[in-house]
Amino acid sequence: MKSNYLLKLMSTWRLIAVCIIGAAVITGCGSSSSTTAGVGSGGTGTLAKISGTVADGYLTNATVYLDKNSNYQLDAGEPSTKSGENGAYTLDVEPADVGMYPVVALVIKDVTIDKDTNLAVTNSYVLSMHKEYVSGSVSSNFISPISSQLRELMETGRYSSIQHAADTLRTEMGLLAGTDMTADFIATNHTKMHYAAQNMATLMGNQMEYVMGMNGSTITVDVNRYRAMMETIFSNMATVCAENNQTEMSHLHDTITMRLSGMMGGM
Repeated sequence: MKSNYLLKLMSTWRLIAVCIIGAAVITGCGSSSSTTAGVGSGGTGTLAKISGTVADGYLTNATVYLDKNSNYQLDAGEPSTKSGENGAYTLDVEPADVGMYPVVALVIKDVTIDKDTNLAVTNSYVLSMHKEYVSGSVSSNFISPISSQLRELMETGRYSSIQHAADTLRTEMGLLAGTDMTADFIATNHTKMHYAAQNMATLMGNQMEYVMGMNGSTITVDVNRYRAMMETIFSNMATVCAENNQTEMSHLHDTITMRLSGMMGGM
């Protein structure tokens, strides 16, 4: 009797030990494979990734971020990253935020490298992509002066859809029907789009002192002046796209400067 009792007791303890070890293994496996959102962002679900490229030429070391309040500047709590080789970037964001906010790229004087020249840019400027083009399921979220212009057309409220805005911009640029206005024009060797993007970036950078400022260590953007600049560029897209037109480009630069300098209000 005593022997049977001891055997039953030992069997019971063995069963308890197996259960404890099994629970520990399961818990350990679960913790090692899970990724929670919001490390640094306050989220609770799995993070989504927004991947793409920044360019007029490919732009390395630009600051890329999800602009949750549409002020074109990087604020506390907004997911951000730096573009790497050939302008590639990946943002980790809350899944619910994908397609809800624009993505902005800040090109910084003496910091960002333009692979067209392999030199640091001499002026700062801001690029962006409209929220309707932002996707977490592709790696082609291409941010450029052209995507920036598309966003600004949508911001006017004059276009019924992003496709309507894209078709309008395509026509103003004199591009063929069916041209993908969001495509990587460097990878596809679309020289006319690349040339126009370079000219737009030059015009945008030349207005740095009127559009951008500093608040402590934070780079600020005057949204009204930025949009006025982009509107003027759009209105003169034929000049932007034409080759061998340095005189006309110089006149357009002066036109933009005059308009922005005449606008009231500071940063």
